[in-house]
Amino acid sequence: MRRSVGRTGVCWDDAMAESFFSAIKNESLHHHPGQGESQVIRYIEGFYNRRRLHSALACRPPLEVLDEVLSTPAAA
Repeated sequence: MRRSVGRTGVCWDDAMAESFFSAIKNESLHHHPGQGESQVIRYIEGFYNRRRLHSALACRPPLEVLDEVLSTPAAA
């Protein structure tokens, strides 16, 4: 895995992370204020990875894509 590091002020470096944290704020924390860390963990593990459809993954949840990748035999 290679870490992406760009110049200061380049908005494309953290687009995926920004999108993720925006989704947490809009879909979870604003609807359930005051629950903090446990709510974030429940959101990530219960909804974001298992049920939320991601356009970058052909409108499939991340867990489904991961299962598919892990079940595909590796090329020699």
